[in-house]
Amino acid sequence: MKHLQPLKSLFLMLMLSVCFASCSKDDMDNNENFTSITVKLKSVTGELNKVYIDIQDVQIKVNANESPGAWISLNAINRGTFNACDLRESNPLVLVDDFEIQADYVYEIRLVLGDNNFMDINNVLHSLDVVSLGNAKPSNLIGTQLDSKRRYDVVIEFDVDESISFNGAENMMVLNPKLYTLIRQIEY
Repeated sequence: MKHLQPLKSLFLMLMLSVCFASCSKDDMDNNENFTSITVKLKSVTGELNKVYIDIQDVQIKVNANESPGAWISLNAINRGTFNACDLRESNPLVLVDDFEIQADYVYEIRLVLGDNNFMDINNVLHSLDVVSLGNAKPSNLIGTQLDSKRRYDVVIEFDVDESISFNGAENMMVLNPKLYTLIRQIEY
């Protein structure tokens, strides 16, 4: 029986270290402050059918002022150039998939576009300006409180026909995206 005494001591020390190393009540409370968000992009179009947009990121604004931490990236999983006209109701582009964020008040949501935006007219590619005359970071006011332990599905509708114009003075096509946002809350 004496040879089991060191094993008992080792087992007791192991149990104590597991108890102390486990999650504290503060850690468990912090997990309750998070929510999950999914963002999809779909297009609304009438006449145009080959408009390509260069998606770099999706961000939300969690602070009313323009401080450096006001905008938070949702780490878009699908980045690159996509034909916006293919993103219909039945085939939206998933930009963010169940990304966990702090449950907070959200003021705006925005797309961050790159400079590889263009449209195809009669098999001729025309560049769409989003820097000098357009809008490389179109946003939409949503003003909603995200509750903890919820899942939010956000659909950004991109109105293709209303977003493109021709600037005769500069002789260029301009992309100024018109966005509409729908938010649906789902419980875990």
